[in-house]
Amino acid sequence: MFNKKLVSMAVSLALVGMLHGCGGDDVVASTPTPTPTPTPTPPSTPTPTPTPTVEKNFNRIAVFPVCSQVDTSCETGDDSTAAEIVTVSTDGMTLIYSNSPKGEIGFIDITTPSSPKAKGHLDMGGEPTSVSVLGNYAVVGVNTSASFTAPSGKLTVVDIATQKIVADITLPGQPDSVAVSKDGKYIAIAIENERDEDVNDGAMPQLPGGSLVIVDVSGAPSTWKTRNVDMTGIATLYPSDPEPEYVDINEDNIAVVTLQENNHIALVDLASGKITAHYSAGSVNLSQIDTVDEKPHFIKQIDTQDNRLREPDGVTWVSKTQFVAANEGDLNGGSRGFTLFNKDGTVAYDSGNSMEHLMARIGHYNDKRSDAKGNEPENAEFGRFGDKDFLFVCSERSSVVAVYDLSVANTPAYKQVLPAGMAPEGVLAIPSRNLLIAASEEDSRGDAVRSVVNIYQYQEAKPKYPTLQSVDRVDGVPIPWAALSGLAAGSDSMLYTVNDSFFAANRIFGIDLTKTPAQIKSEIFIKDSKGVLAGLAVQLPDAKDDNAFDDTDLKLMLNTDGTVNLDPEGIAMASDGGFWLASEGAGTIGDKKYPVTKPNMIVKTDATGVIQQIIQLPADLNAVQLRFGFEGVTESNGKLIVAFQRAWNKEANPRLGIYDLTAKSWSFVFYPLDAVTSPNGGWVGLSDITALGNNQFLIVERDNMAGVDARIKKLYKIDLSGLAAGATVVKTLVRDLMADLKAPGGSVIEKVEGSAVLPNGDVYIVTDNDGVDGGNGETQLINLGKILK
Repeated sequence: MFNKKLVSMAVSLALVGMLHGCGGDDVVASTPTPTPTPTPTPPSTPTPTPTPTVEKNFNRIAVFPVCSQVDTSCETGDDSTAAEIVTVSTDGMTLIYSNSPKGEIGFIDITTPSSPKAKGHLDMGGEPTSVSVLGNYAVVGVNTSASFTAPSGKLTVVDIATQKIVADITLPGQPDSVAVSKDGKYIAIAIENERDEDVNDGAMPQLPGGSLVIVDVSGAPSTWKTRNVDMTGIATLYPSDPEPEYVDINEDNIAVVTLQENNHIALVDLASGKITAHYSAGSVNLSQIDTVDEKPHFIKQIDTQDNRLREPDGVTWVSKTQFVAANEGDLNGGSRGFTLFNKDGTVAYDSGNSMEHLMARIGHYNDKRSDAKGNEPENAEFGRFGDKDFLFVCSERSSVVAVYDLSVANTPAYKQVLPAGMAPEGVLAIPSRNLLIAASEEDSRGDAVRSVVNIYQYQEAKPKYPTLQSVDRVDGVPIPWAALSGLAAGSDSMLYTVNDSFFAANRIFGIDLTKTPAQIKSEIFIKDSKGVLAGLAVQLPDAKDDNAFDDTDLKLMLNTDGTVNLDPEGIAMASDGGFWLASEGAGTIGDKKYPVTKPNMIVKTDATGVIQQIIQLPADLNAVQLRFGFEGVTESNGKLIVAFQRAWNKEANPRLGIYDLTAKSWSFVFYPLDAVTSPNGGWVGLSDITALGNNQFLIVERDNMAGVDARIKKLYKIDLSGLAAGATVVKTLVRDLMADLKAPGGSVIEKVEGSAVLPNGDVYIVTDNDGVDGGNGETQLINLGKILK
């Protein structure tokens, strides 16, 4: 599939804000009684109390699922749909986006931006790769190529009001980016003529090369004329095969064009059609980054990359004389950040490793991309909101938009980060409406991911994301984290959580709730310093199955530095100090596709993370292990209670295991799950469990669906008092979490994995982002308040 890029018309209008002071009652002096009567003292004028001001920030207010354009309930089966590049009508009320998989453009009504509505879609007769707006028209770059060696395309002109095609203009190749000049005189189109990555592993050159097309806008669209700007020979790398990737136009009608694979940048005067300057995008020396994709995963930002080619993708002018390039990389490079260039090609600022560190700090670092191009900054956008200039940079692999304040010349200052749907491709500033838009292209209903158009508002409010971030280690890099599971309350100001088996060398994290956002301030590595886990093999029953857990599997759980590779899904504070961990088993007995590589275990550690004890299931249950095992764990009245995620051995309901710490014996009761109600099917299971006292417990029950397909995300309360072994518990609904998960303005997150109750009664939940693997990486730590009665 061809890459799709965004060029938008962002209209900068001045924003006027008025602050009103709070007045007080007038104070009048009393009149004295002696004669003669003096002149009365005039009333005093109190000093108005100023209204506290809140710094403006960008916050997400809505997402528009692209599938709802096709079907209001998004029950589109396996049909793939996407929003890749997005632009806006001149009145700021209608978004238009390219939808490559469906071969169409779509329209969204944002009259009320917090409630976007489908407004129609239009077939393009090819693959739309980019879209921009010129007056009453949407101009769409459409790829009609029969093959990589015979590229072709057209510029389709669409009347926005009628949603009808009014003209098709033939192009000399495959268009990849479309930009419109601010005065409306020109359209610039990057003709990429993309290489075939299956030919010689994508090596270049692969002819024909690309070019820049200039459309002279005069009269009716059918009369517009085109000029071609040859870019052959300007780049040092692969000069015979230029591949223009992205284009943007400044107020002087100078187009900046990135040639990503050529690691080159060109400036073109649109009036004359001449290349006025061109230069290499250069390289960067990177340090304290992760360049290895370990399995299992482990984020280690300790590596260096010297002379890493920038290979810029999206580009945006931030003034007449400076532009910013997002250095995504493609063929041989990608510098994991962005660069502020002067017009003459000199570098005014480079972000270095800062975006990589940001992603690790907020739990969005995608370790699977460590050996490639890291977070992959895909696109950049400039916008002036009021009297402030901002830069917005999309990270494709970490699925966020980073926001930078450009108030100080040549020094972009990090302001905040915004969550987005998976793989944001296009970004658009609409200052006239205080809005920012990002189009996220990834769409796979089967994987609980839907393409969305993200809508953010510039408002007088504190940033709502992230809800959790980490402090730096002593070496100056942030504590990396992701894939959080259970929660446990240490105090009114401290939570503890764990990461699951997505990562090696599992850790316990301490969360400081006195900070905003909450702050991961400590990490405790779980260690087998006493050899408790190492001696586990002889304790396991023989399941008489060739895919059962064995010594080879055990060795994979032990690291040479003493750390361990478990699957901690639940955590609880131990009454005698330290922690209880519920480590979920991996694999199903008798299933060749999912062989057993870990048993289900309750692991006791001391306060420093050293394993003290391991509690296993009875042999008869180990012999029927299902891969949906231990989730939450809690301690109450001398007993441990552990929640199984799903039912085992064809039983009707999942078990709650009760382990008597004194008698060292197990008993079990059953938990009745809600019926599956998602239109996409799936399953319903358990996550965390928390002791409430008096033999009562709080349980997280959820389905495995996200976004528009999500239905069941609930907290229930149960009472185990007087319940006999083998009985089924009675549950009482405490809270339906759907509204809480919709409140952050995004898609409903699938995995509510952790819950905890503070001593003061506040109830917290946390979501699991699966290590940013196959999802957008968003983690929500939510305080539900004192909801227990």
